[in-house]
Formats: sequence, structure tokens, C-alpha cells
Amino acid sequence: MTGQEVLAAEGVTLAYGPTAVVHDVTLPVDEGGVGLIGESGSGKTTLARGLLGLLRPRSGVIRYGSRDLASLDRRGRAEFRRAVQPVFQDGSEALDPRMTAEASIAEALTTHHRMGRDERRGRVRDLLAAVGLDAALAGRRPHEMSGGQRQRVAIARALAVEPRLLVLDEPTSALDVTVQARILDLLEGLADERGLGYLLITHNLGVVGRLCRTSHVMFAGRIVESGPTRDLLTRPAHPYTLALRDAVPRLGGEPPRASGRTEAAPAGTGCPFRLRCPFAVDRCREEAPAPREVEGRNVACHRAEEVLTGLAPDAVPVPGAAPSPGAGPRQDDRGDAPDAPRQ
Repeated sequence: MTGQEVLAAEGVTLAYGPTAVVHDVTLPVDEGGVGLIGESGSGKTTLARGLLGLLRPRSGVIRYGSRDLASLDRRGRAEFRRAVQPVFQDGSEALDPRMTAEASIAEALTTHHRMGRDERRGRVRDLLAAVGLDAALAGRRPHEMSGGQRQRVAIARALAVEPRLLVLDEPTSALDVTVQARILDLLEGLADERGLGYLLITHNLGVVGRLCRTSHVMFAGRIVESGPTRDLLTRPAHPYTLALRDAVPRLGGEPPRASGRTEAAPAGTGCPFRLRCPFAVDRCREEAPAPREVEGRNVACHRAEEVLTGLAPDAVPVPGAAPSPGAGPRQDDRGDAPDAPRQ
């Protein structure tokens, strides 16, 4: 389901001190499911912090509806905090270890709603039931619950204020496979029942493939490909999206290929992915690719058409780019041999 735009980053750059981590990112989040995919260190969580109002942009604008998040008055900020709720990676870090599940959920209700003790207690029970937990769990503290139970309590706490949008930062990565499946079932059901939107931040392509109609791929703090999730996963148009897909182990298939280098190219020196890219040519070293529309998605790649068609890399390689199958060693921009692939 897609709907009205709730939250959006427009040309946003985010930094910690003098170091920019997210660069000129535009990302709309509507009332459907939107995925944000990338490796650890790609800037996903930093972008989430900006979208939640926890980190002010160095440049660009973050909008809640049609309003600049930075210009909201006290009433507007309270409305925003009700409408957009975070669910973090580990429920044990999101919940106060001194508080019971009931107290954690009731705290959110007390902050945003006026209700009596009995009404509040009944609402906590309803929320626990909504996330598939027994009311008897209400008196337990985080250390007395399993990882899956803690994550469900964290989701119940977020739902307490009846939000329009959840920002889910790797919500299943700390859980085992069986519990992950239950949490995904829960999120899918909540989206259908409540019309709830979500921004799902993950490195797990299977998760976005199941829950998100639209996805954005992030590398080195930049969005390199955006479009329908199914298209991104079945026919990637950016070499990085292709590398992410090919890195997923397949039962009975060949082991994932080593990519050699893991770092991004230095800022201001062309395409940041060129050191790892088997499609890279001289132009990639000299000119940073601007996002452009290619077959229904936006792609920041000079050679997106070749990636889509699956043609083997052909032109003169960029020094330091990942070698094509059968290619000999290459020199990088500093004249050093590239790192050997890990065995």
C-alpha cells in the first residue's frame, strides 16, 4: 500500500562534527512500506536519526508532511513524536531495565494521552495482545524476557501513541531466524490492519523483499538506486545493488564471490563505488554519476544499462576497480596493488 507522504529528506547532508556521513540524500517515506538497504557503515542509521529529529542536517530539509521539521513549534513537535515512532535494533537497549513491560508501555500512554489508571492498564493489555504477548508478561522486566518478547514490547510501546509511521532500524537482526519470522509476520499484519506505514532499515534483502514495495539502496552515505523493491532485487541497475544481491548465500548454489576491496573511493574523486566495481571505466574516476531515471528507477551509475542487461565489463578499467573474472591484478590510484580477496 502506498499513500500520503508522511516524512521526507530533501537534499539532506548529515555530519558528526566536521565529518559528513550522509551526502545530499533525498528520500520520501509515505504510508506504505519503504526499505532502506545497505551494509553496516553506509549511513542508514545516521539518516534515521535525522529523520527522527535527533540529528540536525548540515544542509537540506527534513519535512514532516509539508512542514520543515526544524521549524516546528512545541505543539508541532509533540504531534510529530506521536506520529513517527522508532523501533530500534535491540529491545534490551530500547527498554529501561528497571521498568516492567507494563510500566514501559504505560509511560508512553501517560506522555501522550490522558487516561485513568484502570483505562491505562486495560490499554496496555490490549497492546500486548496486539503484538502476540500474554497479559502475564506485563509484570516482567527486560532481563526476564526473551529477545523476541523484548522486541514485541518495544513495538507495543511504539504503537501505544497510535503512530502513522514506524522507523524500524534493523528490527530483527538481533533475533534468531524463527523469532525473526514471527516479528515480520507481526509487522506485516499491523500494516494491513492499522494502515501503518514504516521505513524499514536493514541489510537483509529478504526482509525488504517481503515487506516493502519501494526501496532505496545506500552506499557511502549516498542513495545509489531507488525503485520498486522487486525490480531492485531481480534486475539491479547499480553494481552495488548487484553485489548485495550476489552476496546472499543460496542453498545448493555457489558461495558468494569475494569483492576484494571493501572501502569507498575518496570523496570528490568520481564514483564512490568505483574501487569495488567491475563495470568501472575511466569516466567513473573522473565524474561522479548523478541520479537518473533508468527503466522505472533512479540510479546513480554511468553504466546502469550495461548492469541491467548483464553485459560483462568491457571498457578500459579504472585503476583499483574490482577485477572482472579472468582479469589480472590492477593498480589503484596510489600505485599499490589492491587488497587480495579474503578466502
